[in-house]
Amino acid sequence: MKRRLLKSLLTMAVVLVLPGCFFPQERKVENQIPYEEQIATVQRAVDQYQEASGGLLPIKTREMDTPIYQKYPIDFAKLTPQFLEAPPGNAYESGGVFQYVLIDAETNPTVKVFDLRMAEKIRELKIRMQAHRYPPFKDALADNIYTLDYKKLGYKEEQYVTSPYTNNNLPFVVNGKGEIFVDYISDLNSALQNEKITFKQGDDIRPVLHNHSPIVPAFSLPYTIDENNKPIYMVK
Repeated sequence: MKRRLLKSLLTMAVVLVLPGCFFPQERKVENQIPYEEQIATVQRAVDQYQEASGGLLPIKTREMDTPIYQKYPIDFAKLTPQFLEAPPGNAYESGGVFQYVLIDAETNPTVKVFDLRMAEKIRELKIRMQAHRYPPFKDALADNIYTLDYKKLGYKEEQYVTSPYTNNNLPFVVNGKGEIFVDYISDLNSALQNEKITFKQGDDIRPVLHNHSPIVPAFSLPYTIDENNKPIYMVK
């Protein structure tokens, strides 16, 4: 009887713990780096799959309104073992922190990644926001774009994530619906100063961040430029 009770308690403990686990407990350092050779290996596998399948892509189905950089996650089950021995060690499917995705899926399917630890942080913020009837807005940055009042969320200081491009701290912003985004505007400002790329007002300028990087600006708002070639939020 005691053994049966102990077994039941252990089972309940496992069930309670699992839903909150976003990543495996053991995160090896090498699984937190977006190695370009691993991305190149996946790119070859995607290309081979597309050729063998008559143009289909090895991706998971997402809703049509899914943000563009999260819209085409790679389905490694379709690549292994015929085109790829196993998902890369830094992929979420192998215990890593990166989600492998495709960009330019319709014209030039290109393998990129984004760091899922950003999603983990956004999830944490959303859980705290659930205690509020309305999002705790602080300052208005643009039409329907606001900063968060972190004190009302129970934090002692502002919350950030580390930029995959500059290692600077990137803040969060929220829209009127309570949707939380990572704000890449400082990274975009630096990139526009360093890259010799011409944009027009109304263009989405986010590609300037991932043109020379294996990482896409996931969980971001679209941005464009003003008359002075400075990045601004693309308000719809």
